Amino acid sequence: MKSLFDRTQLSNISLKNRFIRSATWEELADKKGHMTKELFKVYENLADGGIGALITGYAFVTKDEQPNPGMMGIYNDSFIEEYRALTDMVHKYDTQIILQIAYGGSQTNFDLGKRIIWGPSSVENSVTKVIPDEMTKEEIKVLIKAFADGGLRAKKAGFDGVQLHGAHGYLLSQFLNPYYNRRNDQYGGSIENRSRIIFEIYEAVREKVGKDFPILIKVNCGDFMDNGLTLEESLYTSKKLSEMGIDGIEISGGCASSKPNEGPVRIKVNSKEKESYFKEHARRIASEVDTPIILVGGNRSIDVMDEILNNTDIEYFSLCRPLLCEPHLINRWAKGDTTKAKCVSCNKCFEVVGKTCIFNR
Repeated sequence: MKSLFDRTQLSNISLKNRFIRSATWEELADKKGHMTKELFKVYENLADGGIGALITGYAFVTKDEQPNPGMMGIYNDSFIEEYRALTDMVHKYDTQIILQIAYGGSQTNFDLGKRIIWGPSSVENSVTKVIPDEMTKEEIKVLIKAFADGGLRAKKAGFDGVQLHGAHGYLLSQFLNPYYNRRNDQYGGSIENRSRIIFEIYEAVREKVGKDFPILIKVNCGDFMDNGLTLEESLYTSKKLSEMGIDGIEISGGCASSKPNEGPVRIKVNSKEKESYFKEHARRIASEVDTPIILVGGNRSIDVMDEILNNTDIEYFSLCRPLLCEPHLINRWAKGDTTKAKCVSCNKCFEVVGKTCIFNR
């Protein structure tokens, strides 16, 4: 029988348990994306809290494209040394750390009018009303190289892997989404074409970092909107990435354009039936790929996750809001207090700088 506290191997990453902190935008980096004392302290608290691995908040890969304030950056070599201090600190707690790398796109309200915003097509974002510039093939090549360079910098900085952000309505997620991707070239149309940029980014990062450095991806199991990505399409993308050799797939869902309370951070997760709300989608994907699957979204109770672990092919569980409320939640569970996470899924944490639980202020 599997345990949530098994020591396992996720590719070349040795994990002391099956819990992963999912990427969370803390809004604590400086204006250029560099580390601050406050951000460093957030990661130290999490590393000390017992989590097996940390996935950082998303780091922007091109200097002029930052979808939100206070994001981490990885767009040039100036980040390598300061991130080495971060990774060294996290490793002292027998915790691993993975850098999430991303390009934002039109799902943004930050610094509008001051920068060029790329999209798969010039389609108005249904939430922000931003209309991006449709990317040329040359710009796609520039972006692919930026992801690859970011991956190599992460390796040099001592991260245990990188995660490509292909979920939640950011640019790579929009390429997968037929509502936002209306291209007529090899990057649009069929799911094979809409996935192409992700496959090419994976190949470019792999070429830079080598075969032994873990590359993961976060993808939507569905966009939960009209004319969005479907589960069957997500399954295609996940299966192809698995065949290509990707090391881990985190299954999430939805974006800002999703139908009410069908996005990635649903409210009122107040019963076990509402917990782990992407589990059936992730179960399907896990049953058809060889790559380890990480489930995110509404993971709150030990017994619910234990049942999923032992009755599906899902191997890992990632958490965001519960760790904003209780950074030492995993230690609490490990010591025998297995009452569910205190997080009430109110989402008020996302309204404050630092993304801290309002009940802890």
